Amino acid sequence: MERRELLKLITLVTGGALIGGDLFLSGCKNDPKIGGETFTPEDVAFLDEAGEVIIPKTSTPGAKEAAIGTFMTVMVNDCYDKDDQKTFHSGIGKLDDACNKKFKVAFMEASPEQRKVLFTELDKEAREYAAKKSKFDHDQSDKAKAAQDKGDKYEKERMEPHHFTMLKQLTLLGFFTSKPGATQALRHVAVPGRFDGALPYKKGDRAFFE
Repeated sequence: MERRELLKLITLVTGGALIGGDLFLSGCKNDPKIGGETFTPEDVAFLDEAGEVIIPKTSTPGAKEAAIGTFMTVMVNDCYDKDDQKTFHSGIGKLDDACNKKFKVAFMEASPEQRKVLFTELDKEAREYAAKKSKFDHDQSDKAKAAQDKGDKYEKERMEPHHFTMLKQLTLLGFFTSKPGATQALRHVAVPGRFDGALPYKKGDRAFFE
């Protein structure tokens, strides 16, 4: 599975284009002037646990085995712009607040079932929000183009992404580009390798990763 194909799948699953996707494709070399807020060890542990809710360990590795928390910190600092970095960091607190509000317990102390219920609700909320954001961004692009055609300048307004969308996107991206995800969750074909265009498919077969 190539990077661009993976980004398309993440877009389909989360309802919105991958945040920082352009920089990811170019190698994630953010402007050093932008920098990034510091992630604490507690933040990394929190992100590991959150990622594990999205991709839990079963017969194949889960997100924690892919060190998903550490991956997220690198992506946020290297591929997110300053505004998106702030949204992601604040999202950690929002997720914890949502758990406290629903179950009267912090996320790190919540049971697996409580976490699953919470994330199911947040996923629905994020998808509905993504649809609104897509329309908003499209309208902003139309206004910018109309202004450009008239020779005017138009500064696009920003509607921040949903924090759960960011979390889910980075979990999927980090897991399926990690060694555990690529070699144990996907059907791995080492490169170089032989291409077989008529390889028979059996129900339950994993996707390919090259």
